[in-house]
Amino acid sequence: MWGYLLALVLPVLTSLVLARLRHSLNLSSDVLLFLLMTVVAALVGGVWPGLVSAVAGATFLNYFFTPPLHTLTVDEPNNTLSLGVFVLVATLVSWVVNLAARRTNEAASAAAEARALAETDRTRTALLAAVGHDLRTPLAAAKAAVSTLRSVDLDLVAADREELVATADESLDRLTGLIENLLDMSRLQAGAMAVTLRPVALEEVVARALDDLGPPSAEVVVDLAPDVPDVEADPGLLERVMVNLVANALRFSPSGRPPLLTAVRQGTHVLVGVVDHGPGIPANQHDQVFLPFQRLGDTDNTTGVGLGLALSRGLTEAMRGTLEPGTTPGGGLTMLLRLRAHTAPDAQPEPGLRERAAGELP
Repeated sequence: MWGYLLALVLPVLTSLVLARLRHSLNLSSDVLLFLLMTVVAALVGGVWPGLVSAVAGATFLNYFFTPPLHTLTVDEPNNTLSLGVFVLVATLVSWVVNLAARRTNEAASAAAEARALAETDRTRTALLAAVGHDLRTPLAAAKAAVSTLRSVDLDLVAADREELVATADESLDRLTGLIENLLDMSRLQAGAMAVTLRPVALEEVVARALDDLGPPSAEVVVDLAPDVPDVEADPGLLERVMVNLVANALRFSPSGRPPLLTAVRQGTHVLVGVVDHGPGIPANQHDQVFLPFQRLGDTDNTTGVGLGLALSRGLTEAMRGTLEPGTTPGGGLTMLLRLRAHTAPDAQPEPGLRERAAGELP
């Protein structure tokens, strides 16, 4: 559309300008300027607007600038040749510009496909590496424990049997968690995750999440404001998010400085903070923690496939919430989970999440 508009408007504007410069420019200069207008139309709209501009330019050149003026008759053969060459060159230029633009688009599409394939290969390589170690390790531990229990050559006391059963149970639970994370990430990327939003009591979800984490969760300090309302969420998905965030905080919290789980009301939303005082993550790498198979600052390959935070953000966004990282004062990482409050009034203007978090969270 813009190409055809330029093909019709530019010759008119060019004629008006050249009419005022009639005594300063000759026909050759006029031809070059009209040719420039044709190139512009072809760059914007392609070959057909370029051809329209070429025909319009030749007509205007003949009628207004080629003697005798204001007629389509051409007296001098040189002028006839100039007009003919103009139409031919303008047509060729339009075709070349269109061809170059098409090949540029094809090259851009090919480059985008190459980047997508490279990203797919990177993800596949990371997934294979994760499966090769993180899934095999708990499976091998469970297999070893069960094989030892079944061995008839070993005389195991009750304490040994109990320890082996606990090892197998823990390994299988860990294996189940890893597989669930992989499956849920696949569902999120495919848009097949079922989400049912309803009022959910935050304290109940926190209690279930801490119970899922087992004995280590006893260290977590929970400080929920008394006026925190129910949130609009899927209870199962919110529990998964809380488990992942708290488990991540426990993993990096130093001895004697347990994680803090806090929640405050923020206008029409509830702001949940999971605070740790570990090594933290540089501000310029905050967004990278949500990439699958990333374990920034974590060289321990026994901690999972690096899907916890990526899955947590995906699940949060599926519940129409947000999950953002922040820096804990004094060092560490603060994960800020923001969900719609069920009992809140209709939308009201609120300050930004990052600006309010520092002042509201304990």
